[in-house]
Amino acid sequence: MSVEAVKWFFQERGKNVPILKFDDTSTVAKAAESLGVTAGEIAKSLLFQVKEEYIMVVMAGDKRLNNHKFKDYFQAKAKMLDPSKVASITGHPVGGVCPFGLKTPVPVYLDKSLQAYVRVFPAAGAPDAAVSLPVPELAELTQGIWVDLAG
Repeated sequence: MSVEAVKWFFQERGKNVPILKFDDTSTVAKAAESLGVTAGEIAKSLLFQVKEEYIMVVMAGDKRLNNHKFKDYFQAKAKMLDPSKVASITGHPVGGVCPFGLKTPVPVYLDKSLQAYVRVFPAAGAPDAAVSLPVPELAELTQGIWVDLAG
């Protein structure tokens, strides 16, 4: 169902974005190895609760969230959710979480670390699925807000 939601997301927008299937892309390292790219080119999607709302941060796979930058920007501490809550909000299992075809719409924030790459590879709704997108197209499709949250 989750990969189907991602396919539908692209179809609704008139985009022909193939879903790439692999043995396992559930971690940044596995995804990079499967795709033959660097860890930084993997666009990892992280779901947080900020006060009473949920947000998604997409960042380069080789970067870590800087908690001080997060708190300064959102005026709240970064609170990650447990896997079952992530799945219930996004409709995607952990390892397949992406900003496409979300069950519950959430604001998407794109970390500037992604701008170091021409093309990135976000998951596509399952641990064995990804898509390949130019960074400007990722920004357009997600209506993402650029932020500097990597440490």
